[in-house]
Amino acid sequence: MSVTIYHNPDCGTSRNVLALLEAAGFTPVVVEYLQTGWQREQLVSLLVAAGLTPRTALRESKSPAKEMGLLDLAVSDERLLLAMLEYPVLVNRPIVVTDKGTKLCRPSETVLDLIERFPAGPFYKEDGELLIDANGNRVG
Repeated sequence: MSVTIYHNPDCGTSRNVLALLEAAGFTPVVVEYLQTGWQREQLVSLLVAAGLTPRTALRESKSPAKEMGLLDLAVSDERLLLAMLEYPVLVNRPIVVTDKGTKLCRPSETVLDLIERFPAGPFYKEDGELLIDANGNRVG
């Protein structure tokens, strides 16, 4: 199974998703999109595949979205998309692509819907929350 994660190593959710993928035995392609930036076609394709719009993919906290006036609902998707291309931090993360689909994996356990096997349990998120029990079963 191929796995790609659009990742920000400074984001706890993104780190949790990457750790879970690796613990499950996957070697994902890691795209640090804050460094590489986005290409328009790439970003639009990811959003469509994940069932997102620029508005629903907009990272509102810990980003310049508010200061840029992007939280106003009158701002068009085109303007949001252009801002995301210029300021990649405006795109919420992590976005994961597998053979089973594409999702914005917030909360981090959302990635479990995209993989064919789970890590051996128990598996905990950075904050200590249990995601996979000792028997390898999804919790919650």
